[in-house]
Amino acid sequence: MTRVGEGGFSRLTRRDIVHGLGMTAAALPLRTANGAEPVGPIMAALSAYMSGARDRPLPEEVGEKAKHHVLDTLAAMVSGAALAPGRAAIAFANAYGGERVATVVGCEVVVGPIEAALANGVLAHADETDDSHAPSLSHPGCAVIPAALAAGELFAIGGVHFLRAVALGYDVGPRMTMCLGIPALSREAHRSSHSIAGVFGAAAAAGCAAGLNLQRMRWVIDYAAQQSSGIAAWQRDSDHIEKAFVFGGMPARSGVTAALLVHSGWTGIDDILSGADNFLLATAPAAVPERLVEKLGERYEVMRTNVKKWSVGSPIQAPLDALELMFRRRAFAADEVRKVVVRVGTRSASVVDNRDIPDICLQHMVAVMLLDRTVSFEAAHHLARMQDPAVLRERAKVELVGDDELERRAPRREAIVTVALNDGTTLDEHVAAVRGTADNPMPREEVVAKCRDLMAPVLGAEKCTALIERVLALETMENVQELRPLLQKPD
Repeated sequence: MTRVGEGGFSRLTRRDIVHGLGMTAAALPLRTANGAEPVGPIMAALSAYMSGARDRPLPEEVGEKAKHHVLDTLAAMVSGAALAPGRAAIAFANAYGGERVATVVGCEVVVGPIEAALANGVLAHADETDDSHAPSLSHPGCAVIPAALAAGELFAIGGVHFLRAVALGYDVGPRMTMCLGIPALSREAHRSSHSIAGVFGAAAAAGCAAGLNLQRMRWVIDYAAQQSSGIAAWQRDSDHIEKAFVFGGMPARSGVTAALLVHSGWTGIDDILSGADNFLLATAPAAVPERLVEKLGERYEVMRTNVKKWSVGSPIQAPLDALELMFRRRAFAADEVRKVVVRVGTRSASVVDNRDIPDICLQHMVAVMLLDRTVSFEAAHHLARMQDPAVLRERAKVELVGDDELERRAPRREAIVTVALNDGTTLDEHVAAVRGTADNPMPREEVVAKCRDLMAPVLGAEKCTALIERVLALETMENVQELRPLLQKPD
């Protein structure tokens, strides 16, 4: 079977249909102009932007930021391979099989692109270390990058093409939930904004990797809309496995499926965003469609996406930042602390209040920070340490307060931390811009340091360094399949 390269389409056999890759794009006729349904201005602008992304150069700073997010998400996959959701994803992919086309990160499993996208999406959100986009209430990387990687390997695309596909996914997915309405989509409609943004972002990225034209991009959006799913009940998942599926695995799988179906020749509705029973009406009748195309090509959403400094839940980022800043101003040991009061938004407080998972339990992570003066990936996932008497002693000093005023400043996740020392000294720190956010970005070296902490224990120092260097030079890569040996770990 012939693969698709930078220059054209593949010719697939009927046998490929059985294996999930479908027939050739030419096997089914394109819709004629006379039979086409009207296309509204929003779909026209969006599909034109999507179909042109492959050949549209990215501004230098956008390309650099996209590399940071690729590296950060790959690091999340690698580290996630050792966690329970990651192990479950690898076991599923290994048992399910599929043609050996796409890499499952952190192991030697190579499967079909749809299965790889699902597994790597779960791996990317197995932890709480993947990126997030506050204005859309989504985690773009854990869906977009697994989809771009799986489709990129299938179609043997180069590094420049891959980066453009990734940036497109970040542009499309978050805009969809901003269009539908945040936070009402989750709070009132009980839908998962994370999975909805994810499926459209993944479909856009995979469609770009497949080199789909304007007409087929419209159908990709259609098939993404038909697969859009996810409910906010993921918040009740105590094992993080369903949550990783909802945030990463499901949307990555569905996005790749949409792109491959259309690439194989399937047709669809020309404009699922307007007309009778359209997606916006069905999902959020008060949606503002114009937000889908607002400043496309001017405002790149990857630039507004946060890289987490700490491998913990988002509401815990600012409190840890605050403690780190305090340590820089004054050296004090944990046994010198009498009390710690942490104020965050009320909803954030409810998410991280005395949870039984270490990396999303604020009281526990503050206690670890007091003892270690930092929080490593290992420390954030050391379940047994939640029963360590030394940690419990510090945890008892921590008071979490849900603050209405800080809640009104959402989606900014600000925190006010007050530390009372035994000598009567009081230290206060208000973190208004979390480290790694658009207002306080991490430079390349800081992103690299975080990713090294996540990957070196799994891949080894030498392979970790080689992977970092390769990702940061993606524009020189002829085929993203070159990443495979660097992402794999012997069983």
